[in-house]
Amino acid sequence: MLSLAEANAILHDGDLLFTAEEVAAATARIATKINRDYAEKYPLLLSVMGGAVVFSGHLLSQLDFPLDFDIVQASRYGNEKVGSELTWRVAPRDNIAGRHIIILDDILDEGVTLAAIVDLVKKQGALSVSCAVFCVKDYGSEINARKPLVADYVGITVPNRFVFGYGMDVSGAWRNLPAIYAIKGK
Repeated sequence: MLSLAEANAILHDGDLLFTAEEVAAATARIATKINRDYAEKYPLLLSVMGGAVVFSGHLLSQLDFPLDFDIVQASRYGNEKVGSELTWRVAPRDNIAGRHIIILDDILDEGVTLAAIVDLVKKQGALSVSCAVFCVKDYGSEINARKPLVADYVGITVPNRFVFGYGMDVSGAWRNLPAIYAIKGK
């Protein structure tokens, strides 16, 4: 956990990548597309906690069809800046079979965590599975092509830097920011 001074220094030294207005517009674009695609369905939205909490909250209020909502929680990061082994804290429940599923996540980074969630949901009998991510990290075309999945709905693309804000944290801090920042030099 960061101290107050450390957290404030990260934000002060951070680079603003996307303003709160740009973030809100990106979320609205995703909502418009999902509203179009799911107007005649009754999907179950699975929010990947804790990173997708902010994105999910803003997105849900813009969806104009009936839906069910639940959470999953899997992580490769914890409070670290580098991913490691996948840990399930809340696995998908038994309400998946025969349902259209939309998985909501904050960022499609390497894609390992999201791919594992998609695989498990498919094994549990989902009728269809799509992914809505607020942002995708751009590693360059060669590495991007090796990601295990491509999201169906994407708000913004972020550079290959350590980003935070709008649900994404840096050592536990700054999920609550309405804008997207990057750690200076990373």
